[in-house]
Amino acid sequence: MATGSTRVDDPKYWLGFHRVPYIGPTRIDRLVRHFGDLGRAWSAPAGDLRAVLDERAIESLLKTRAGLSLDDEMERIARAGVTVLTRADAAYPRLLAEIPAPPAVLYVKGSLLPEDDLAVGIVGTRRLTAYGREVAGRIATDLAGAGVTVVSGLARGIDGVAHQAALRAGGRTIAVLGCGVNVVYPPEHRNLSDQIAEQGALVSDYAPDKPPDAPNFPARNRIISGLSLGVVVVEAPLKSGALITCDFAADQGREVFVVPGGVLSAASAGANRLLRDGARPVTCGDDVLEDLNLGRRKEQAAVQQALPLDEDERRLLALLTGDPQHIDEVAAASGLAIAQAGALLSMLELKGAVRNTGAQHYSRS
Repeated sequence: MATGSTRVDDPKYWLGFHRVPYIGPTRIDRLVRHFGDLGRAWSAPAGDLRAVLDERAIESLLKTRAGLSLDDEMERIARAGVTVLTRADAAYPRLLAEIPAPPAVLYVKGSLLPEDDLAVGIVGTRRLTAYGREVAGRIATDLAGAGVTVVSGLARGIDGVAHQAALRAGGRTIAVLGCGVNVVYPPEHRNLSDQIAEQGALVSDYAPDKPPDAPNFPARNRIISGLSLGVVVVEAPLKSGALITCDFAADQGREVFVVPGGVLSAASAGANRLLRDGARPVTCGDDVLEDLNLGRRKEQAAVQQALPLDEDERRLLALLTGDPQHIDEVAAASGLAIAQAGALLSMLELKGAVRNTGAQHYSRS
């Protein structure tokens, strides 16, 4: 990390560059490498910026810089209950960080948790049939019941059904928006949006008050697949936006699952084409869990429900990820004595919440 008072992970400078037209994630990475931190890049004169940016981007940066108070903007966003999450933040979603050119900034209303690394997207048509409604609801219920976070786009149709089913099952769900997180779209999903913010998260890479616009939605779909281990398509016609999500998923190395539809149903014409092209057919949530090697999640979720965690166990579990950590690291991070941390880890293992991977290393189940 470069020396000086400005840190590479200072969120206000990430936000600033994220607002500049013609400067995307790749150029932000170049700025960090060249200047050492984004604070220096933000205040750099045009002559220094030419080593990294072209004239159009420099002109855009200077214009944005002159009209945007970063401190005021950060304060305004915080007052609205929105969190600014940058790629330099340890809480940035691990799966999303793995895709090419992940968003530099996410705006979050609600909370993103470590357990959201186990997430599956559910997408499909806005003009769903009774069959699509039933199947999407069942799959989302199965996944949420197994402790898997359901990701979708808050649109009418399949998206809304998936979110609602996950919430009813007591699970977590993330809605990725094609507008700002302070904007409810479609407007009839206001109550659903509020519930998701309480039991999951509303996420967008657009400024909090940005209205919906058609060009925003493909980028939204890219984040849906980026947050997910795999994407399930339930009813998609030939020109469905869900097919765009599947294209992104394939590019990102994520699984594409498809619920077969009737061969005479226009609502499933795009979905059935995906099956013809090699997507994995699924009929229930258990199929998805098995294909992702998450078949034990239902058993673990049942055990955890029968044996709830106490406050100390929940606090320790929040420090663990899917990557094994030595007991000494866990104890140091928690501020507990090694013996106390070991006792809590043993209890968490009995409850199915963590795995002992050997040599006193532990990870989340």
